[in-house]
Amino acid sequence: HCSIDEGHEITNAQESQGSVRKIPKLTRRDSDMNRPSGKPTIYDVAEQVGASPSTVSAVLNGSWTRRRISETTVENIRKAAAELGYATNLQARGLRQARSGLVGMIIPIHDNRFFSSLSQNFDTLARERGLCPVIASTRRNPSEERRIVETFISYAVDAIFIAGSTDPAQLGELCASAKLKHIFVDLPGLNAPSVLTDNFSGAQLLTHRILDAMPPADAGRRPYFLGGSVSDYATARRLAAFRQAVADSGGVVLDEQIIQCGYAPRDAASAITSLCQRIGGLPAGLFVNSFTAFEGVMSHFVTLPPSAFANTAIGCFDYDPFATFLQFPVYMIRQDAHGLIAKAYELLDHGETAAIMHEVRPELIEPRTIARQDLGMLG
Repeated sequence: HCSIDEGHEITNAQESQGSVRKIPKLTRRDSDMNRPSGKPTIYDVAEQVGASPSTVSAVLNGSWTRRRISETTVENIRKAAAELGYATNLQARGLRQARSGLVGMIIPIHDNRFFSSLSQNFDTLARERGLCPVIASTRRNPSEERRIVETFISYAVDAIFIAGSTDPAQLGELCASAKLKHIFVDLPGLNAPSVLTDNFSGAQLLTHRILDAMPPADAGRRPYFLGGSVSDYATARRLAAFRQAVADSGGVVLDEQIIQCGYAPRDAASAITSLCQRIGGLPAGLFVNSFTAFEGVMSHFVTLPPSAFANTAIGCFDYDPFATFLQFPVYMIRQDAHGLIAKAYELLDHGETAAIMHEVRPELIEPRTIARQDLGMLG
């Protein structure tokens, strides 16, 4: 919003020598002359120290080391900026430079081993690329997802990783309208690359292992699927694999064997309690869809004696090493958090933008139970 009168241009070489020179005359535009006093601008700093606005900008945005600007000038500019209360507009800088050095990630929750592993790997691989990672949880709230993505866009992040979104289509459209690179992780999107766990093969592997570990079939002794919602992509794929695996073994899955109670521990606890009351004990086989649901299931299990687990096989599509300390074996599926994020960064590095889906195969973890006494005796 200003110009420098001819004859007052000062070279960077002169500035680097710290020479005494005439303060450049700054001519503000009429609109700026008439504006009410407010926040100090870069031109105020320039007038105070007797430097050109471009020099002040270079010092405050950190690019002065690439120019011949003396450390004395740098110190004077920083001191003047602090005295005037001038703050650099990081958003505007990011827009001008086209790259902010920030990379954002949204996840549903932090207190979940899988999502915390995703965020940890995201953080590590971002730093390896010289980027600054910014991670926010959405609490599975669509409005909060949109608000956070809009905030990321306002700060000109270089890319966004969208993990476990409740509405990938909405967020994809938002990123596309801002011409922002984005990649979906854990759940698929429609307009950008998606990197997902191979939910079908993982659930099929887990179901077959549960079926193999179940006691000989009796009348009414069937495996049950508990947790999640069929409207959720991951649940739908896991449920399809569960049905297929049961069919492969010569069985059939009835509607009553599918308990879609969501992921919340409290709802899962209520669901497993009702199931046990309805069938008179634990089912012969139980597929628990996610570890948060397993937490709820465990709140009921701790009320049962060890003998209650003698004729049941339990599996969880998620992993936590604490299962080692349970008094009964649990088969678990461990998703490859590092593999998912590494693939997402690979796609980002190569500029991939097509809406293609990459699946990363998970791992079956066999039971490693070490506890032999009642849970109440573990202290």
